[in-house]
Amino acid sequence: MGHLSTHVLDTMNGCPAAGMRVTLEALDHDGSARTIKTLTLNNDGRNDGGPLLNAETMAVGRYRLTFSVAAYFREKGVNLPEPAFLDVVPLEFGIADAAGHYHVPLLVSPWSYSTYRGS
Repeated sequence: MGHLSTHVLDTMNGCPAAGMRVTLEALDHDGSARTIKTLTLNNDGRNDGGPLLNAETMAVGRYRLTFSVAAYFREKGVNLPEPAFLDVVPLEFGIADAAGHYHVPLLVSPWSYSTYRGS
């Protein structure tokens, strides 16, 4: 029953972050990362394929979602300095219950972001 999902909202433009690239990685005990999937968010700022992890693929452990923020805003025509204040936003989090629902929303602009464990 467990699953992991994300949803990204562009707070500069007041819309979902359609087209943003996101990478999901599992973090191993030795500090190395293993890419699970890379995706592009749909028009609603979500993954077209449903959950990033589902009941079959959820496992207790450490994970990282990396959001390509600067590339997204540049594609929207925002004139960002080089280097951009926010280039990529990495969010590291733990899954303690493989049967739980973990939702990781991101509210983002070129200059700030916030996240929380959603429902």
